[in-house]
Amino acid sequence: MGMTTVEKILANHSDQSKVSPGDVVVVDVDVAVFFDWMRPDVLKVFDPDRLVLLHDHQVPAPTVRAANMAKQMREFVEKFGVKHYFPVGQHGISHVLVAQEGLALPGQILANPDSHTCSSGALNCLARGMGPSEMTHILCKGKTWFMVGPTTKVNLEGKLPERVYARDIIHYIPGQYGDFAGRNLEWHGDGLGSVGMDGRLTMATISAELSAEFSLFPYDDVLAEYLEGRAKWPYEPAFPDADAEYEAVITVDLSSLEPQIVKPGRVAWNSGSVSEVAGQKVDQAFIGSCANGRLSDFAVAAEMVKGHKVAPGVRFIVTPGSQEILKQAVKAGYVETLMEAGAVVTSSTCGACFGGHMGLLADGEVCITASTRNFKGRMGSAEADIFMGSPATVAASAVRGVITDPRDL
Repeated sequence: MGMTTVEKILANHSDQSKVSPGDVVVVDVDVAVFFDWMRPDVLKVFDPDRLVLLHDHQVPAPTVRAANMAKQMREFVEKFGVKHYFPVGQHGISHVLVAQEGLALPGQILANPDSHTCSSGALNCLARGMGPSEMTHILCKGKTWFMVGPTTKVNLEGKLPERVYARDIIHYIPGQYGDFAGRNLEWHGDGLGSVGMDGRLTMATISAELSAEFSLFPYDDVLAEYLEGRAKWPYEPAFPDADAEYEAVITVDLSSLEPQIVKPGRVAWNSGSVSEVAGQKVDQAFIGSCANGRLSDFAVAAEMVKGHKVAPGVRFIVTPGSQEILKQAVKAGYVETLMEAGAVVTSSTCGACFGGHMGLLADGEVCITASTRNFKGRMGSAEADIFMGSPATVAASAVRGVITDPRDL
């Protein structure tokens, strides 16, 4: 039997001509991404030109500790002459920046200490979050190892209805099929043609909440157009063999989907139609993170709130994924529209998503969010409840003050 796209990339980066589920494979890493802090005791790196350094979780620094860590990163950049560095003012969330700047590329392997690194799978790039010890090894040696997992093929057919989005696809799947721990996802089907890069990046990012090892999209016309003039290095896309062996095949009819909601606490087996929880009062609505802080998300949010006001008692926070996205959102008028409605638009940072700063939740509060996670204590108090929906669902809920189907606004 032939290899899947995941297996092809792993084999291409190793000394093995073929890999199969269950194999352990040592691979060369093309790009290593680090944020907010660097070890001061590193003496040698594998290739400073293959490093990407930036500030994203705590920027601008909200604490003295964060400020000192950022200082150590700046010293590391100077010490090793790292050219792919994004200082404060050019910063953004790591997964957003590597896509935006053409640093995550088809057929390549990218590593990053953040768990949502699978986001770069939208670019046909094999990407995974790694622990700090392994990232130190990658930093110094440029190599890592993976256990090859089985792969599920997801076929998307049809086209999404109005006010149903890529975010709803990736919420629907865990509600129907649970998690994919130890397994990979590969996306296929004619329906992919109508899912743009922003939507693919959202789906690849949220695949981390499905416990997928890798979430890989194909190299097609949509991706080729996105990378035109953007790619920082030459690349060779990867494709599955015609006789690739998949553990399972899932087919999703996009035209049948409704706006989805993930209920508090977990993602697997915990999502359904927005109508199931419509009317639930909310205290905070958030759009941002590596999942939904892109320009198209600003466009949707601005369209939803135009001519409306944020409901009394609701905080509506919108955080861009990068400073470049913020600049474009200002130019397009989206920021003014959101602020006219009563939203707070922040600097680009992970911020409220991980409960770091810029909008933590208090005891007993309810948040509807288009960020990445909904477990207890993720966005502040462990006594708060977090629902997850598309940016349209979040914006509609901010206006109504209760969880709202965006088709009803």
